[in-house]
Amino acid sequence: MPKPLLALACALSVALAVHPALADESDQDLARRALERGEIRPLDQVLDAARKALPGDVVKVELDEDDGRWIYEIKILTPGGERREVEIDAKSLQILEID
Repeated sequence: MPKPLLALACALSVALAVHPALADESDQDLARRALERGEIRPLDQVLDAARKALPGDVVKVELDEDDGRWIYEIKILTPGGERREVEIDAKSLQILEID
């Protein structure tokens, strides 16, 4: 890697480590634009679908885009104390997988 690019990559890594909100800002912008275009459903609808599929307390939410398809990964702490995950199609709210 050329030195200027290496220096830029190092500076960016340090900036993101010091200010993690900088890394999340672009993800938030992508999610907002996907919602505005109708590619994903609002989070409250996604959480309702997740809780219907797997009752419990939501402890983590991730939104990933894979080959043009948006998928929510919802981690849930069940009433029995198990940590499980539900994958949901972000547009159709179809349950894709429960682990």
